[in-house]
Amino acid sequence: MTASLLDHLVLATPDLLATVERFAAATGVRPVEGGRHEAWGTRNYLVGLGGTTYLELIGPDPDATATSMFDVSDERLLTWAIHPADLEPALAAAGTAGADLGEIFPGSRTTPAGDVLNWRVTGIEPHPYDGVVPFLIDWEDTPHPSTSLPAVELLDFRATHPQADKVRAVLQALAADLPVTEGPAGLTAAVRGPAGDFALS
Repeated sequence: MTASLLDHLVLATPDLLATVERFAAATGVRPVEGGRHEAWGTRNYLVGLGGTTYLELIGPDPDATATSMFDVSDERLLTWAIHPADLEPALAAAGTAGADLGEIFPGSRTTPAGDVLNWRVTGIEPHPYDGVVPFLIDWEDTPHPSTSLPAVELLDFRATHPQADKVRAVLQALAADLPVTEGPAGLTAAVRGPAGDFALS
């Protein structure tokens, strides 16, 4: 299962290594270290979800000098990203449909091998519609991270929100296919590896 234009899911956790170990034990697939976001005070581990889609496990970097931008007390599926063909028209379409996705700004991280990956991304705090509406990313000339990752199968990805109709209108404007029903704001997903399943929420 994949949502249209899905780039990656973002699982934020206060204890990154503990979440990595729990994921590996449950699925039999160990996420690989992605690198550090020095400006954000975070680091991540990645696992593929098939095609050009992946799961990002992200948490505070204990070696960072910057304060982590993800101040989370519990592990949760925080938000998700799509990769439209052009960021600017997609950003405008989201705004017309009722979601301010913020500005487009550059991002980067340094891999364990010392390579620097660069991209352009939208961002605003708090996340629009509690993170149920995705942010936008453009990897430009950087190879997509999913190309060299161990992978699990994405079994399910869906959302609930008390303003489900408004969320669906924004997703339609972005051509992003995600089931959204009425309920408390949140994202849920499930993945499967050779050892078993792992639920994200």
